[in-house]
Amino acid sequence: MTSVQLVLFGAAGDLAHRKLLPALYDLYREGRLPAEVDIIGVDLAEMDSDSFTAFACDAADTLGRFFPKDVDADSWTAFAQGLSYVQGDATKPETFERLAAHLDETAPEGERPERVYYLSVAPFLVDPIVTGLSTAGLLADVDRDRFVVEKPFGRDIESARALDKVLLQTADERQVYRIDHYLGKETVQNLLAFRFANALFEPIWDARYVDHVQITVSETVGVEHRGGYYEKAGALRDMVQNHLLQLLCLVAMEPPVAFQADEVRNKKVDVLKAVRPITTDRIHEVAVRGQYGEGYLAGERVAGYRQEPKVAPHSTTETYAALKLEVDNWRWHGVPFYLRTGKRMPRRVSEISVQFRPVPHRAFPSGADEAWQPNRLVLRIQPDEGIVLRFQAKRPGPSMLLRPVSMRFDYEDAFETPPDAYETLLLDAIRGDATLFMRADQVEQAWKVVDPVLQAWADSPPAEFPNYASGTWGPAAADRLLARDGRAWFEPLPPDATPPGIAPEAVADAGK
Repeated sequence: MTSVQLVLFGAAGDLAHRKLLPALYDLYREGRLPAEVDIIGVDLAEMDSDSFTAFACDAADTLGRFFPKDVDADSWTAFAQGLSYVQGDATKPETFERLAAHLDETAPEGERPERVYYLSVAPFLVDPIVTGLSTAGLLADVDRDRFVVEKPFGRDIESARALDKVLLQTADERQVYRIDHYLGKETVQNLLAFRFANALFEPIWDARYVDHVQITVSETVGVEHRGGYYEKAGALRDMVQNHLLQLLCLVAMEPPVAFQADEVRNKKVDVLKAVRPITTDRIHEVAVRGQYGEGYLAGERVAGYRQEPKVAPHSTTETYAALKLEVDNWRWHGVPFYLRTGKRMPRRVSEISVQFRPVPHRAFPSGADEAWQPNRLVLRIQPDEGIVLRFQAKRPGPSMLLRPVSMRFDYEDAFETPPDAYETLLLDAIRGDATLFMRADQVEQAWKVVDPVLQAWADSPPAEFPNYASGTWGPAAADRLLARDGRAWFEPLPPDATPPGIAPEAVADAGK
């Protein structure tokens, strides 16, 4: 790999300290970064290269993947030699002039390095930074200059289009890497491997065999210190428009011809284009919102959303959102996809449950299926990463009695601890691999899915907020969303738990 100059805008900020700098050091320590890599921090904070190096060392020492504190002296010394800092205001042209001079000074002789600009900044700074880079000639090489933009990508479809107009006036689409850290999770990528590297499930991965799909991303935390941001976002913008729709795309997409960036992204866009539009008269049938009130988590009483810092006392911002979506194509016609996300829920979990249709005829004697449950495939993304397959088996004994059992694959048992998602995505950006990054048309199509709901909710503020207690699985209306279809939400299982109604000895461990 050629030499690389990685510029971190917002280098003194929270994301850089918690995620980006530890991820870069972990990559370097494992020998996955280029031999010649310079990391240049840019921020308004008063800091020089020595203090930035100390800041980065603290991040790597306390938040890196190697635990306990285990910064190796030799590797850190080598890594730190490539760290430097440019102080400046990202809205001022002189900052980019100093940055351009610094990049030229630190570039190796005889070779034009790859340049990656990571914009770990507030959304309003994206425009001036990209414009400043372009004006200073720092985006001139389409093949070797690129930049990474953090979400949110707009607040709705119009603002997303406006943002893309700015980006593409100064750069080529090939240079824009829109990051969603969810796509960097190993278990999310493993979904592609599970589907397209194995012949076992793909033949039944369609409407003939699948009854419905549930995607759950729940959090135990409230908004914490993000009340100001969350008041402007809400659960639908913050989670559904990006994370949950990305998961839906991975479940529903067609097999790619090749594992190449545009081919994979084309298939994802096809899914979003096939999602049945949500019309105004259907909003109440397919969308539910909620806001958490006071309640109990882990035995402790916690405040409601309206009591959180920087939250309006009569806020109508949703902290819970659930959608019923349908993908109108041959593979998925008639199969509902139920998506839900919420804060202050009983467990932190991200998982996809694929429930298969029942057998067409039960040939067993009456009473044989005393605890019969549908076949279900659960793809666990976090925190207990793995795959669980639920199926029927005969219970030992003289009678034909069927009971559901589970076959489990545990990611951590089978492999080493997976790298942080930012490690994967940073390395892909450095290599110029855009497979796991979003393209402009994908972002726009995702907004098209949720925009009608956002507009309807804005036009009709809720009267019943808060409508679910902290420590519960959301509002009653979310249960009715599935009950109308004769279904119910699956409650995610705790780690290593045996499903209800199943004897512990009936659980088969696929990893042993």
